[in-house]
Amino acid sequence: MSKRDYYDVLGVSKSASADEIKKAYRKIAIKYHPDKNPDDKEAEDKFKEAAEAYDVLSNPEKKQRYDRFGHAGMGGAASGGFGGGMNMDDIFDQFGDIFGSAFGGGFGGFGGGGRQRQRVRKGSNLRIKVKLTLEEIANGVEKKIKLNKLVNVAGAKFSTCSTCGGSGAVSRVTNTILGQMQTTSTCPSCEGSGQILSGRPSGSDHNGQKREEKIESIEIPAGVEEGMQISVRGKGNEGPMGGIPGDLIVLVEEAPHEHFQRDGMNIHYDLFLNFADAALGTSVEIPTLESKAKIKIPEGTQAGKIFRLKGKGLPSVNSYGRGDLLINVNIWTPKSLSNEEKEMLEKLRNSPNFNPQETHNEKSFFSRMREYFS
Repeated sequence: MSKRDYYDVLGVSKSASADEIKKAYRKIAIKYHPDKNPDDKEAEDKFKEAAEAYDVLSNPEKKQRYDRFGHAGMGGAASGGFGGGMNMDDIFDQFGDIFGSAFGGGFGGFGGGGRQRQRVRKGSNLRIKVKLTLEEIANGVEKKIKLNKLVNVAGAKFSTCSTCGGSGAVSRVTNTILGQMQTTSTCPSCEGSGQILSGRPSGSDHNGQKREEKIESIEIPAGVEEGMQISVRGKGNEGPMGGIPGDLIVLVEEAPHEHFQRDGMNIHYDLFLNFADAALGTSVEIPTLESKAKIKIPEGTQAGKIFRLKGKGLPSVNSYGRGDLLINVNIWTPKSLSNEEKEMLEKLRNSPNFNPQETHNEKSFFSRMREYFS
């Protein structure tokens, strides 16, 4: 099932301000909140869908990437969004503060009407660079990546936090001119998890974790571009104390190609012809991203001529069509000649057919480029 546009999910336009996006999300999330819709799977799905949309549109970097690349720009695994990789607790932790008193003084009450929850801790994100060839970009590719990531060590033991009694929060009562006021905050000892490490395995840190080398498989969609970031959910550092794993942020780099230069969805190839082939015409074989292709060079082909092979370029990251292979003709001028070759050219130098003839029928280089890219 295809994913809905995030702007449609929240009912806002692309020009909506951050405040308008926040208000739209708050309205939808209150409507479909689990406390108001117990045991309603459809409402839960809409709640998660709105949270996923807000997660992207409220983040300037993610929003810019989404506006440019659509859902594909958010990454293969990330396309599952909250509905696939994150649970309700994670949504409440990340966005609960925007709801104020809509649910009994706090938005921590999934199934609990505002009571304090233990906080599920999330692992930190990892960032890597992946260099791709144009052939890999053209077809999409599965990459196996070696990562040095934090994992939970077997044998780690946890006990109830003595500071908060396992609730994950501490309360403080202060006297004001209006009377006593109680405030609740995340427990500083257990960071809201309600547990502390009581049995620490050798080599592990204060969370019972250590770094290990892991091999992860990630899917790179076809059509990605240099500088694009792909978020792969759940492939980052493991969450402390059995929490939610972080994400893997993949930065795309393009490897230089032996034959081609990329220009968006199109690719350029420089074809060098000798003078005789350009004047008399010929057939030449050129490389493509898939294999090879044969094209006919008409007699009298001029330097700067551009041949187009439609559909032989790169796909759009949003799957809207495919670019072309543009073949730029260059006439090769020899740098050294034998005496016999010089004599032959001298005989032709003053031939009428060898004198340049400027005509208005021949388009300039800039005109041709405007024509191809308009």
